[in-house]
Amino acid sequence: MKMIKWVLSFSLLLSLQNNTYSQKVLSEGTIVYDITVQTGSKEPQLADMFDGVTTTIYLKGGQSRSEMISPLGSTISIQDARTGSGVILKEYGNQKLLIQMSRADWADMNKKYAGITFTKADEFKTIAGHKCQKAVAKLKDGSSFIVYFTTELMTENKDYDFQFKTLPGLALEYESSVGNLKVKYSASKISFDPVPVQKFAIPLSGYRQLTYEESKNLKSSN
Repeated sequence: MKMIKWVLSFSLLLSLQNNTYSQKVLSEGTIVYDITVQTGSKEPQLADMFDGVTTTIYLKGGQSRSEMISPLGSTISIQDARTGSGVILKEYGNQKLLIQMSRADWADMNKKYAGITFTKADEFKTIAGHKCQKAVAKLKDGSSFIVYFTTELMTENKDYDFQFKTLPGLALEYESSVGNLKVKYSASKISFDPVPVQKFAIPLSGYRQLTYEESKNLKSSN
């Protein structure tokens, strides 16, 4: 009887270890998302403008950099999860802005995702070589969107994407709304190659510097 209990306990331990080892931790690397925009028949040019545009996420320990570069310009976010501080760099036309961000500023900017819940569905597909499960994300305002996530990968840094901090896996495909437009992000490449520390360096000149509150006032005045 003791032998049977020992065998069962040992088998359970091996099972737990295998599950742990099958999940890779992305502590340093790069994720590239392809962007597609779904527009109405009156706005086909806007979809064409975003054709081939990508969002690239760079991770290195607690540091993260997210950059989206399009024909219209670029938006780059650099954040240190340990301090909560960072910057947002915006370059559109002749305008170059550097917005200083604190942990409270990031939370305020992403407040619509506070309290987000995820309901898993029994639907699966493979994205960037990883098995992903469908989930419906619901926000506190009643809106929702679809996300596909994998449990084969996890990131050491969960702060780089506020909306998915409580998702039980890594989001490899998801939807977003910009006004009346529907934007889909789909991972096309995941790399574990080292990321140069220079990627997280904050420019010291060449930008008009604003606080987060000043940037909000700038938006409201436009």
